Amino acid sequence: MLEKKLICTACGSTFSLRENLARCQKCREPLEIEEFISKNIDTEERSDIFKRYKSFFPFQSSCSGLSLGEGMTPLLSAPSFAEKYGVKEIFLKNETVNPTWSFKDRGTAASIHHAIELGFRRIGTVSTGNMAASVAAFGARAGLETTILVKGDIPSEKLNPVAIYNARLIKALGDYDRLYEESLRLGERYGIYFMNSDVPFRVEGSKTIAFEICEQTEFNVPDFVIIPTSAGGNIRGIEKGFREFYKSGLIPHIPTIVAAQAEGCAPIARAYEKNSLTIERFPNPHTVAHAIENPFPPSGNQVLRMLHRQRGVAVAVSEESIYESQLELAGMGLFVQPASAVSLAALKKLRQTGSISSEQRAACILTGSGLKYTAVFDAYNLNAEECLIDDLEKLLAVK
Repeated sequence: MLEKKLICTACGSTFSLRENLARCQKCREPLEIEEFISKNIDTEERSDIFKRYKSFFPFQSSCSGLSLGEGMTPLLSAPSFAEKYGVKEIFLKNETVNPTWSFKDRGTAASIHHAIELGFRRIGTVSTGNMAASVAAFGARAGLETTILVKGDIPSEKLNPVAIYNARLIKALGDYDRLYEESLRLGERYGIYFMNSDVPFRVEGSKTIAFEICEQTEFNVPDFVIIPTSAGGNIRGIEKGFREFYKSGLIPHIPTIVAAQAEGCAPIARAYEKNSLTIERFPNPHTVAHAIENPFPPSGNQVLRMLHRQRGVAVAVSEESIYESQLELAGMGLFVQPASAVSLAALKKLRQTGSISSEQRAACILTGSGLKYTAVFDAYNLNAEECLIDDLEKLLAVK
């Protein structure tokens, strides 16, 4: 392990990377690994993101044998959207093609790498969705004893895609918000590396999204990058990636970072609107964007500090706009979960308010596949035609 430090994002206290720490031991705010400054990218490496961007990670050994092919996802241009909404250019970063269909695979891969370097044989996470499936899959790949803690009332639609990997699944009854801290406490006691939503190496994995966007735009980065935001780990990682490339002299500026949330659960956007640097628990959360329905995000305060420092933006969008955006994305061949559609909905809202001008370029992060939440089909009037084979020609003759 290279001698970088873990730094508290709030009080500045430092800790060793050789320790398995998720929170500051003094103030309990999130930790972040020291910045990496380098111009070295292994452009010949096209299959392993941790080899391609090796100089931006503290790993000494290679865990490429544990990869499931995470990263290297497409950045798609959407000229029809750009024309429709009156902006110069729109990009869609398609994270749905990761091994378990979401961006979580990047952070899981980085966290497992760290866990193995520290000698852990037991890993776990607290999640009811994308992260649960990701940790279960990568744990199976690595041959590690894997424990997934979920809410007691989790539907089978979400449970079975995790159970298939044969991880140990525990339904925890009671206050779900307590699980985050309780898992860290028990993990420390029993030697389990809990790679929860905003642990430092999960954040490190997410920064590769920014690295790829930089390369895919030939280092002419967009003006805005819009990220569906829940616990706050992913948006922190993406911002850190752009920051490291900027300080390395690889890009001319850091894009404006946008934290996009659903109006039905928007603790970060609500605090941002109040010009506060402290989140409050969001009352009675309810949104179709289940993947980002986190009423008290553990990295919420740090996201607010980051937005304030970088002059970023937080915005909340309506349920109607989320559904509308999901259908629009499907219309161009991308079936994403409702939480992913929040990024496009946020872009439209920012354009309507004039926050994004007609001469600017934006990238929307599509965080997860629509196959993660097929119950959403019930919200749409989907149909199919039916006929006898003998009558097929009559139907096809009608344009």
